[in-house]
Amino acid sequence: HRQVASSEQQCSASPSSTSSFEMLDMESVPAPYQEVQPHWFFCRRADDSTSWLPFSIEDSEKLERAFDTGEGEEEVVVAVDGERYDVHVKERKRYAVYWEQGPTEVRRCTWFYKGDKDTRFMPYPEDFSQSLEEAYMIAVTLDEWKRKLEFPTGETVILHNPKLIMQYQPIGLQDEWVSSPSEQTRPRTVKRGVDNISVEILDGEPEKVDHLVFMVHGIGPACDLRFRSIIQCVNDFRSASLSLLASHYKRAQQDGQVGRVEFLPVNWHSALHGDATGVDEDIQRITLPSISRLRHFTNDTLLDLFFYNSPTYCQTIVDTVASEINRLHSLFKQRHPEFNGAVSVVGHSLGSLILFDLLTNQRTGSEISILLKLLHISMYPCRLNGDTLEQTLTRLGLQQYLDTLQAENLDLESLALCHDSDLKVLGIPLGPRKKILNYIKRKWLPAVRHGQKLSQVSIDYPQLAFHPQTFFAFGSPIGMFLTVRGLKRIDPNYTFPTCKSFYNIYHPYDPVAYRIEPMIISEVDLEPMLIPHHKGRKRMHLELKDSLTRMSMDLKNNVLGSLRTAWQSFSRLPVAALPPVDEGETTIERNLQETQESSVSTEEREQPEIKVGMLNGGRRIDYVLQEKPIESFNEYLFAIQSHLCYWESEDTALLLLKEIYDKLGVAFEQPQQ
Repeated sequence: HRQVASSEQQCSASPSSTSSFEMLDMESVPAPYQEVQPHWFFCRRADDSTSWLPFSIEDSEKLERAFDTGEGEEEVVVAVDGERYDVHVKERKRYAVYWEQGPTEVRRCTWFYKGDKDTRFMPYPEDFSQSLEEAYMIAVTLDEWKRKLEFPTGETVILHNPKLIMQYQPIGLQDEWVSSPSEQTRPRTVKRGVDNISVEILDGEPEKVDHLVFMVHGIGPACDLRFRSIIQCVNDFRSASLSLLASHYKRAQQDGQVGRVEFLPVNWHSALHGDATGVDEDIQRITLPSISRLRHFTNDTLLDLFFYNSPTYCQTIVDTVASEINRLHSLFKQRHPEFNGAVSVVGHSLGSLILFDLLTNQRTGSEISILLKLLHISMYPCRLNGDTLEQTLTRLGLQQYLDTLQAENLDLESLALCHDSDLKVLGIPLGPRKKILNYIKRKWLPAVRHGQKLSQVSIDYPQLAFHPQTFFAFGSPIGMFLTVRGLKRIDPNYTFPTCKSFYNIYHPYDPVAYRIEPMIISEVDLEPMLIPHHKGRKRMHLELKDSLTRMSMDLKNNVLGSLRTAWQSFSRLPVAALPPVDEGETTIERNLQETQESSVSTEEREQPEIKVGMLNGGRRIDYVLQEKPIESFNEYLFAIQSHLCYWESEDTALLLLKEIYDKLGVAFEQPQQ
């Protein structure tokens, strides 16, 4: 390697100076020519930079097979990246399936180059690579090196020997500014085949999907401090999940019990801030010109909180979120017809409040039946004031459909049992159908809806196409919004109609997060559950903090005994040599021994099982992340970062995986550190 590096420096003087390479040891017998193995890459452009990333080994092999067999003019489409993208092989383009994203260029790569200032190798265009491969084949076959290739674009490539190939940039116009070839740009290192460049290539994602999760973003178009979109943040969360499955469910994955969890982003911000509402343009006209960047950030983020308190825009938001989730769910089932797993939902910040309101207002068949019985028994006299079907239709301006409904023997009670599809079969157009259904929802059902009214009353909440298994809230203001709406307490028996599990996950310094459990159990001061570190123990600074806290308690309870114990501990005497202590005392050794145990068992020991209402099936609801050591130095400095930390949190991802796979009966394994 040293010889190669030395030769590269010497050759930068001139492309014709090849004598410096004679010192390299050449193999006495030339190796026979073997065709280069291609690997497929896709291009990613961000800001002013362009990078090429490799497809997984599995996806690259699928693309190569399609390339080899794709004859004729018909386009060949290959699903890649867990079937979240489609590659049009002939067009060499990669298209996103589930979200809006411009197509990216795809390349079948065999030759790569890297300049001095580049951090990674870049693939040559396919026709350029083909020319290099042909020259290389001739050089190997004839064992004739120091071959020079000149390209129409001005580049020159010299194949000095099998292990040293360099590209020289065009010198440019020969004028007074370029007096000699030595002033040309430095050469590029050229490598053949992906095996000869340092690039991480993943094996590929498991094909089987065990569980589907929809992730709804919060305020603003950006989800983290790097101002990345929900798509990029969910990609990070998915990658963390795949790594944790490989490490914490290794045996189950090897046995074929575990495939993967698919996470899909739900984007609603663009629907609210696009041209459809025109509200951005209106707000821009009244925005002050000073501190423009901060005001732009405020308009893009905090504004969403005000929007959600406005009945007009709140309706747009819940409609957009529900229809986008249903669209993604339908598309996923089309692409994965074999999928028979459950579905969960995640909401970050305001996204969690949107999901909370949606889930509160979902309806089941049995619930509607109960409501209609209540409606029939107690609400007709006072609510409908003796209105007939004819009077109701007249009030709605739909009297022309009276004969159609009466022909089916429908009265007001039976009309309330009708779904949209029933009215459609009767030939009633979309507009009148919506008026009838809206009348039923707004005038009848809210008046008799049992349980508490936790969400905004004036909103017509759409229905999801599935019953979610679990609802995970990240950094959620749900507790605060419920309190502001006038709800002081959540009935312990209350549960979402279609979702039986709920986790409220937050960072201790998150300024937007609020607890839920104190709204259910007010008589007990219940600490939140501490989320275990994914490495299986508390963070070191928290262990130390716990140890010092316990030691200070010992000092208060039994000063002399604990001082003796502490002194002997710090004297580094073996544990066996320590005198026995009273049952009430706790030595430092015992503290350290306890903290070596997993934080799960620590939590179980410290916090006995308490039934906290039915929102999470009687289990605990509030779960707090462990802060990092640096965060504990300045809580205020890391406050905003804490609200955006969940997307890259392995501890959060592992909590989701444990909940999902516990329900599938798959054992969790703590890897040895």
